[in-house]
Amino acid sequence: MKILAARMGMTRGTVSIVNPHTSELQIEVAHGLSAEARRRGHYKLGEGITGQVVASGEPLVIPRVSEEPRFLNRTRSRGNLGKNDVSFICVPIKTGSQTVGALSVDRLFSDDVSLEEDLRLLVIISGLLAQSVGRLQASNAERESLLNENRTLRRALAEKYQVENLIGKSSRMQEVFDMVLRVARSNATVLLRGESGTGKSMVAKAIHFNSPRKDRPFVTVNCSALPETLIESELFGHERGAFTGANARKEGRFEVAQGGTIFLDEIGELPHAVQVKLLHVIQEREFQRLGAGRPVRSDVRIVAATNKNLEDAMQRGQFREDLYYRLNVFPIYLPALRERRTDIMLLAEHFLSKYADENSRPIHRISTPAIDLLMQYHWPGNVRELQNCIERAVLVCDGNVLRAHHLPVTLQTGETAGAPGRARRSLADAVASFEKEVIIEALKEARGNQSKAARTLETSLRIVNYKIGKYGIDVSLYKVLS
Repeated sequence: MKILAARMGMTRGTVSIVNPHTSELQIEVAHGLSAEARRRGHYKLGEGITGQVVASGEPLVIPRVSEEPRFLNRTRSRGNLGKNDVSFICVPIKTGSQTVGALSVDRLFSDDVSLEEDLRLLVIISGLLAQSVGRLQASNAERESLLNENRTLRRALAEKYQVENLIGKSSRMQEVFDMVLRVARSNATVLLRGESGTGKSMVAKAIHFNSPRKDRPFVTVNCSALPETLIESELFGHERGAFTGANARKEGRFEVAQGGTIFLDEIGELPHAVQVKLLHVIQEREFQRLGAGRPVRSDVRIVAATNKNLEDAMQRGQFREDLYYRLNVFPIYLPALRERRTDIMLLAEHFLSKYADENSRPIHRISTPAIDLLMQYHWPGNVRELQNCIERAVLVCDGNVLRAHHLPVTLQTGETAGAPGRARRSLADAVASFEKEVIIEALKEARGNQSKAARTLETSLRIVNYKIGKYGIDVSLYKVLS
């Protein structure tokens, strides 16, 4: 617009674009107009010269705007049009067959000026503008889509990690949930203790998404998964040239988590040199990128987790005592799954529903013998092992009931370390157990009707009655009273 004004004498040039949300035209670019004039430059489709050009998709040339009643002069930038009469040229900006805006300029009225040549020039320029507008609109649409997706995901995460949505009815887990609610609203550093697989990551997310920081980033760092030579750079970032291979400046995880929460998992594996720098971040609320000369202020809430005995690690000199006390402001101990057996079936049914839906399997319940196996097992891998166990069982199950033989062999034999008194079953015992389970499931489906159960099992009523007596099955338990 500046070039058109300087070289072609075309003043007060504007680019007006249709707002897709309001379907109104508004000035996006202007030359020779004040900010106030730009704000006034709004038109409905079909309103004024500019609105008509966009509505019709055809250019318009007004030789003398003072003689044109359709000319609104809404920007009030032309003063007294009678004394300073101008010509007005307006051409549509089109992307394909759609008109998305208009390009307009003023020309001092003169018989020597060829408005037709000006029109041809502006049509060419509007074609170039249309390409840019199309790219910008596509970019804006993609950005808006990503923002909406991000907002939807954040809402879903916030709902998912509400404390009441975490699974556990045992008294031990109720204590954990109560502590999460107490600490979530504060900025206190939290240290999660417990065996591997007890759900420390879930609790960390619950703390974040129930805190005032829930709309800011939640960044997870697995301290045991990062090489010792890179962990400092990963946490605090580096400047270009800070070390060999540092070809560009990089933000660390603390910088990415600014305003939010950083979850330091397996904190007991942190190298000693990095422990010193982490202690400085907690104390001073600032950190320094590798190779930088100026510290960066840190507004990050720290949640750490470990399955190690940090007290023993301190005694051996592997973990700094001062860092331990800085992290141990609000400790939360997560019980092992074997210590909250009342939660096993709640979790198993949750995972069954989840993986049945994910894999489109019509499995709606767990058989009684399978429940017995789940309840008798001691779960050294805790909730994570139970989750993996149910996922595998869903994949190998072909019916609508998850049965004992779908569970891993370790559960069926009880042959795991730390499970005293459990012996390997004989083939006869295994067959009898499976046979009893199949008959019970048939009786459940038949609501205690033995003849119907026999037909379901494709055998005779005599054999079914014999097996019921042999295994001591109480048929009355499965009859439904009308």
